[in-house]
Amino acid sequence: MKDNHRRLITANGLPRGYIQPYALEELSFHTGTACNLSCPFCLEGSRPGDDRLDRVKLDDLRPFLDEAVELGVKQFSFTGGEPFIVRDFVNILKYASNRLPCLVLTNGTDVVLKRLHHIARLKNPRNPISFRISIDFPDQKKHDAGRGKGNYQKALLGMKSLHDMGFHVSLARQMEPDEDSNATDNSFREIMVAAGIPRDTRIVAFPDFGTPGTNTKVPDISEDCMTRYHDNASRQQFMCAFSKMVIKQNGQMRVYACTLVDDNPDYDLGNSLTAALSSRIMLHHHRCYSCFSLGSSCSER
Repeated sequence: MKDNHRRLITANGLPRGYIQPYALEELSFHTGTACNLSCPFCLEGSRPGDDRLDRVKLDDLRPFLDEAVELGVKQFSFTGGEPFIVRDFVNILKYASNRLPCLVLTNGTDVVLKRLHHIARLKNPRNPISFRISIDFPDQKKHDAGRGKGNYQKALLGMKSLHDMGFHVSLARQMEPDEDSNATDNSFREIMVAAGIPRDTRIVAFPDFGTPGTNTKVPDISEDCMTRYHDNASRQQFMCAFSKMVIKQNGQMRVYACTLVDDNPDYDLGNSLTAALSSRIMLHHHRCYSCFSLGSSCSER
């Protein structure tokens, strides 16, 4: 009862803010928290051998992929961990891209470079496949301090290799407090041009979301906040308004409200996409505040 009250009411006793989903336009799949890297800031807590979320197989995802098509989903996204750790991932991506456009979030390092010959099988798919590669900072030493020596150059090479194979690529970076975002993006653009990657490549910046289970202190979001600072159009830009994520945990496939809240079972919406569509999403996870205040989104729609 106490936990339910916390979900519905802020610390100040006000009705908590929420998002009422209006559609399912994008469906994300978590391929598991195992990764080839061990980054201390990882929002999924991923590292080699990690099993907080299980690795998936095509047979796990096929029912959700098929149901999503019937529901009118416009794009599939895949995140981890590192998706290419999963042995079945190229087959998963082939199946998914035969149905809808796909976006893959990857660190672009060894596991991608070693599987380029497998990824080549995905060229000229029925629907486009895009890759978003993580390069945290436009500074090699700073990037490698978090991801391991040599991984800055490997990520750039992975990005260039995927671009040269004809895939659309984008770059995910970290957002620093009080940064000059234009200057940072311009630094990245110079680096990409020097590496043979187009200057107009999309750059997506993310704040520090904390690691799983972190209880970061942020202001509460009330219903009044959601009407005073947002209108209907901006509320529809919250990922939980148009997106869901499918995970595998303890051998069970589950649907979660979005890609940023899989560390909190309050956001477990069951095992059916259709049923999950009607669930109101209460904004009590600390990462919800980044969406509220910064417009953060994992989507590229």
